[in-house]
Amino acid sequence: MNIKKAIPNTLTLLNLLSGLIALISIFNGYYDHAFLLVCLGIFFDFWDGFLARKLNVQSDLGLQLDSLADMVTSGVVPGMLLFKLFETIQQNQPDYMLTEETYYMGIVPYLGLLIPLASCYRLANFNIDTRQTNSFIGLPTPANTLFIMSIPMIQYVDNYQWLTDALNNPYLLLVITLLSCYLLNAEIPLFSLKFKQFTWKEAKLQILFLIFAIVLILLLSFVAIPLIILSYIAISLVLNTFQKK
Repeated sequence: MNIKKAIPNTLTLLNLLSGLIALISIFNGYYDHAFLLVCLGIFFDFWDGFLARKLNVQSDLGLQLDSLADMVTSGVVPGMLLFKLFETIQQNQPDYMLTEETYYMGIVPYLGLLIPLASCYRLANFNIDTRQTNSFIGLPTPANTLFIMSIPMIQYVDNYQWLTDALNNPYLLLVITLLSCYLLNAEIPLFSLKFKQFTWKEAKLQILFLIFAIVLILLLSFVAIPLIILSYIAISLVLNTFQKK
């Protein structure tokens, strides 16, 4: 076996393993564990591609493995989390509990499964879209996943009870679900979040954005995550406007 070829593929499989354990954590109610496991999976996802390029061992097998692993960690996991969040609201909030008259609302939790469907379509399209070699078209699945996985984590942040209450509203969760599905596959150019070279010249934008993200996290903790994702989209839109000019 070629050891160099095995390194990035091993990291990809560790990404998949992280996603699988995250799923178990979600169904056991450990959303904080699931969040950390998803972050670990995304960490592996970053390094597998970087090392494949650095070691010059990129392959079709690696590409397929990467998409399949991402489908679990950044597709199925956030979908299952939304399913559980919708389900928990229906079980614990009197205003949304199922009755004989509202039994049909039991379908609502399954709307969270729109996320895996949209993610699957995006990942398949990414593999055949030659425009996405140096940038992205639509929101990358890991970014969307971090946005969704941060929802239950915000409850651990002091002074944001109003935000926790808002995120326990099924209508807002539905808006987030539908918006995520749209952004994943929207024809919106977004700058790449991956470092192809660790140099200021080649990765100036990514480095500055990373510093911005770290500062926000230090200031706002988990509340920073959705703000970072929204800022990523907004900055990309601004850059697109200037590039057109």
